Amino acid sequence: MRSQVEELAGIRERVLAGPGEKATAAQKAKGKLTVRERIDLLLDEGSFHEVEQLRRHRATGFGLEARKPYTDGVVTGWGTVEGRTVFVYAHDFRIFGGALGEAHAAKIHKIMDMALAAGAPLVSLNDGAGARIQEGVTALAGYGGIFRRNTAASGVIPQISVMLGPCAGGAAYSPALTDFVFMVRETSQMFITGPDVVKAVTGEEISQNGLGGADVHAETSGVCHFAYDDEETCLEEVRYLLSLLPRNNRETPPAVPCDDPADRRCEALADLVPADGNRPYDMTRVIEEIVDDGEYLEVHQRWARNIICALARLDGQVVGIVANQPQTLAGVLDIEASEKAARFVQMCDAFSIPIVTLLDVPGFLPGVDQEHGGIIRHGAKLLYAYCDATVPRISLILRKAYGGAYIVMDSQSIGADLTYAWPTNEIAVMGAEGAANVIFRRQIAEADDPEARRAELVKEYKAELMHPYYAAERGLVDDVIDPADTRGVLIGALAMLRTKHAERPARKHGNPPQ
Repeated sequence: MRSQVEELAGIRERVLAGPGEKATAAQKAKGKLTVRERIDLLLDEGSFHEVEQLRRHRATGFGLEARKPYTDGVVTGWGTVEGRTVFVYAHDFRIFGGALGEAHAAKIHKIMDMALAAGAPLVSLNDGAGARIQEGVTALAGYGGIFRRNTAASGVIPQISVMLGPCAGGAAYSPALTDFVFMVRETSQMFITGPDVVKAVTGEEISQNGLGGADVHAETSGVCHFAYDDEETCLEEVRYLLSLLPRNNRETPPAVPCDDPADRRCEALADLVPADGNRPYDMTRVIEEIVDDGEYLEVHQRWARNIICALARLDGQVVGIVANQPQTLAGVLDIEASEKAARFVQMCDAFSIPIVTLLDVPGFLPGVDQEHGGIIRHGAKLLYAYCDATVPRISLILRKAYGGAYIVMDSQSIGADLTYAWPTNEIAVMGAEGAANVIFRRQIAEADDPEARRAELVKEYKAELMHPYYAAERGLVDDVIDPADTRGVLIGALAMLRTKHAERPARKHGNPPQ
């Protein structure tokens, strides 16, 4: 027995050492960590329990029978992040380039099934060259099993994909099915067809990073939610995100003790937000003033910047914040902003995260490109997401809330539990100038001084239909509040709504706009 235990120890030592110094040096030369270094950074120290460490492939042909390394190029198991269980699988690029074969896929399938059964988050550390060509269609079938499990786990457990190397072809669809995608600049890329194929088919020449690098997906495609300069920072932020999420959809997000007083007055808000609706300001400064200790995690920070989606805490409780950003495109809703916010609202609803919506929206972005691009269809995604959400929902109107965009941004009429407004609010079908031009077109045209008459009628329209208390008088706003009281009002309302329960209609699932 002792000799056999010694043999096991020797095998395990070789497995942990990896495939060799040359392969490790090549990994380091690319500025990348090894698979076990990554897992050590992600999980609490000493908490990792590996599954199927001694697994080997059983494929033959093309020289595979002579190369049967342990782990088969993927490390799987579970550990803890801040004491809470998290499952992980991580590709080892040093072994077959992290390519997926039958045994490799079987290990991933098993850990995904374990995560779903245990009701704990799943993190994938992706650094693989796609399907293992030598194993043919068997490898492709392995991806099918991953996609099916991604879909089954969607909205049940948090799924986070961390891109730490290449991810090409069908392999890119697994991250796309998960809740959050992290990428590292220069070393990670995602694309369906690589630069060589693009050049052969279209004649376009482009680098791997130019086609599917972190910045491209963070700013242009919206595939990537978070992009960082190095793996250490990236994995630290994954840990932070996990601290804001529940383990599964049957639990609420973890609360933490809060030293920031719940009744702290936010006097600075009156100076941060100009009363003039045409003047821009930075909505992130409003969020910083309201939330605990000014800390929040913005999702999709660099994509669709005219809307902000963020996770933060109010009195120690996690909330999701959706806010128009007047600093970009005046905070209008367009196709990308609608998609970004809709997905975020659905994520919050799936994982019992209350939603606070901060409105300062002049409407939907007009234009031929927007209409032909399907702004109706895409805007409906955000409308559907809010209407379908059963978590506590509070909306706050800071300044403008015009037209259909006001309705879509969680108005009381589509189910917001509570709606508040600042004294600077303007809720209307459209701006006063536009409304006057439509309603009083004839009177303006017939006036001796059209501009003077227009100004007079605009003032009249504002006084009649756009004063700050018009919506409150009709029950469409629950209260008009002092901006300085915003934090305390939101915390009190969320505490009351914490036990909210909403019955869903009996159905298999809805058919949301696509």
